[in-house]
Amino acid sequence: MDTKKVNFTNNYNEQINIPDYIQDHGVLLVLQEPEFKIIQVSSNTGEFLNIPPENLLQQNINCLLAPHQIDKINNNLVGDFQCINPLQLSIKCGNEVKLFNTIVHRHNEVVILEIELCADKSKPDFSQFYRLTFPTINLIQKSANLQELCEIIVKEVRKITGFDRVMIYKFHPDDNGEVIAEDKRENMETYLGLHYPAYDVPQPVRELFSVNSLRIIPNIHCRAVELIPKYNPLTKQPLNLTFSVLRGVSDCHVEYLDNMGVMASMGISLLKEGKLWGLIACHHQSVKYIPYNKRVVCEFLGQIMSIHIPVREQNDNLDYQIALKSVRAEVIKIISESEDLLNVIKNIDSKLLTIVGGTGAVISLEGEYHKVGKIPKDAEITELLNWVKNQIYTDIYATNSLPIIYPPAQEFKEVGSGLLVLEIAKVQEIYILWFRPEVSQTVNWAGNPEYPIEIESNGTMKLCPRKSFEEWQEIVQFHSLPWQPYEIEGAQEFKTAIVGIVMRRISELAKINLELEKTNSELDSFTYFASHDLKEPLRGIHNYSTFLMEDYGEIIDQDGRDKLETLARLSQRMEDLINALLYFSRLGRQELHKSAINLNELIDNVSEMVRVSKPDISFQVKKLNKLPVIYGDKILLEQVFSNLITNAVKYNLKEEKIVEIGYKETEESANIIYIKDNGIGIREKYQNTIFQIFKRLHSKNKFGGGIGVGLTIVKKIMERHNGQIWVKSIYGEGTIFYLKFWNN
Repeated sequence: MDTKKVNFTNNYNEQINIPDYIQDHGVLLVLQEPEFKIIQVSSNTGEFLNIPPENLLQQNINCLLAPHQIDKINNNLVGDFQCINPLQLSIKCGNEVKLFNTIVHRHNEVVILEIELCADKSKPDFSQFYRLTFPTINLIQKSANLQELCEIIVKEVRKITGFDRVMIYKFHPDDNGEVIAEDKRENMETYLGLHYPAYDVPQPVRELFSVNSLRIIPNIHCRAVELIPKYNPLTKQPLNLTFSVLRGVSDCHVEYLDNMGVMASMGISLLKEGKLWGLIACHHQSVKYIPYNKRVVCEFLGQIMSIHIPVREQNDNLDYQIALKSVRAEVIKIISESEDLLNVIKNIDSKLLTIVGGTGAVISLEGEYHKVGKIPKDAEITELLNWVKNQIYTDIYATNSLPIIYPPAQEFKEVGSGLLVLEIAKVQEIYILWFRPEVSQTVNWAGNPEYPIEIESNGTMKLCPRKSFEEWQEIVQFHSLPWQPYEIEGAQEFKTAIVGIVMRRISELAKINLELEKTNSELDSFTYFASHDLKEPLRGIHNYSTFLMEDYGEIIDQDGRDKLETLARLSQRMEDLINALLYFSRLGRQELHKSAINLNELIDNVSEMVRVSKPDISFQVKKLNKLPVIYGDKILLEQVFSNLITNAVKYNLKEEKIVEIGYKETEESANIIYIKDNGIGIREKYQNTIFQIFKRLHSKNKFGGGIGVGLTIVKKIMERHNGQIWVKSIYGEGTIFYLKFWNN
């Protein structure tokens, strides 16, 4: 069916909401507060009150009512339970006194009185109301499901009112309606199961039913009773009759009911959680007036039904709902006990489908897809996900007609006519998509649902009532089974559970990190003070051994001198180790002074310092391309490159020692600098251990010695810059060190 809308809403709203006339089964008076001066009346006061309308205008209401009756109106307006609508008021009409039911309400700063003749002259009796409502309420309480509830209501309302036909008319999410329950005269054709297009009950009408729960039309061909004056004297605008019982009937609606063969009608709102869910629609083939006391009973039953609708809907498919909740609870338990949240979500497979009743699902994690069941192709998923990201305004999106609102989905309608999307994390781009296949179905419409449009002489389009209500069938495509509210709620509960688990893990990690920071701080302090305190006795040992050799060298034999020299050398090495340990501990606490660094200049300076420190070694440093500007602590990064270039020269047995330095950009806003040499290389088994502190791969006398902390310090400096270092090497051919710097 064509879903294009005709722009008739404003005009139609004016017709039904602010007509300048009322139905003829009552009288309307408009009063100005506080003196209750009559400023507007219906033109039929002469028929009901035996007083011409012009004789009432600008008069005080006390020209009609006694003081105690005016008090009732005041009490009604302030919500006194003893004076609720309708008020039974006796009014002297010429030579006779008539009893009227009077409905009072205040709207737009005026008080509106609507007066209807009271057929039942007995005083309102609660016991009568109780007798009319109690049996029905008892049946409602015993109803097991929504369908049974609807069938009870239509039978009881028809029994109370005597209408030829009473129906429950339910609105679907697309605003189309369906008759889901009916009670009628036996000789009438059934409307049960028929669908009605949204424009049969257009948006302005639905809005009125949302705020005014009962609408009665005793005779569609009644005389339109004009208001005098035509406009509200206070506002100079048509009188707003939103809450009026006597509000006039639009010509379009009269024609619609006439085409259906309906002479009288009554509609009662059914609300679910404050929104219009449906209507109790009553039709009669002849004129039918329903007394106010029976209207109140029917309106009350509509309110009782509205209260029960959410509960009865929940009871439908109760076994299925229980099964879904059981699976969700099981999945959440598995997730909560897992150390790897994302992997466990990926591995629950079929249970992921059962959570919402899908036939296929995709977990999208930073561009990668984990797939379960029947789903579209990867390229189709990517395009769909890009579209969906602009459709999600909260954290969930659901449709059972994806190919209609997203035409590319027609290519995969067999697996994806229904879509339910859950946004787990927007920044990290974590989404779960569930799919449902197309389910072609036959919809029985009450007449052709296409808009009946007529083009008027001035070229404007006019929406006209349908003239035929004979069953009209449509094959509906591109739809899946609808996502039920409890399935959507289940997806939201699933996300809430995941977020709760993640937040708990974050809290636990934050606590652990806090403890680690405290431990590391204490360890740094211990290392610093321990190193400082150890240096004093070592320095004493070194000095005394030197003094012994200088003062007593001539009287100590060669063996004794060798041992003293060894003692001095070992104590010096120990002090070097402690100095390295002290420096390493300071790196963890040292404040970084970051700035933009020209890496080309830094490499030139470092290369020159290495040449000065090793004048007897010839080597060549090649920069293969212009190096980028990086951001960091210049002094520390000079130490990084000095250490790596020194090692490249030091551990090299070739006559032509070459150090190559270059870089490459990455897709993740980072630069990778590499330092490549043609030296001796590193055996593969040692490549993961070379960054450990005091780890040496050669004897202390080979390649000029060393204490094994250089690469450890380099790694520490890179970590302080939130960077990375790693190595690739072929033993006997050379080594490449990679340094990763982020562009920040």
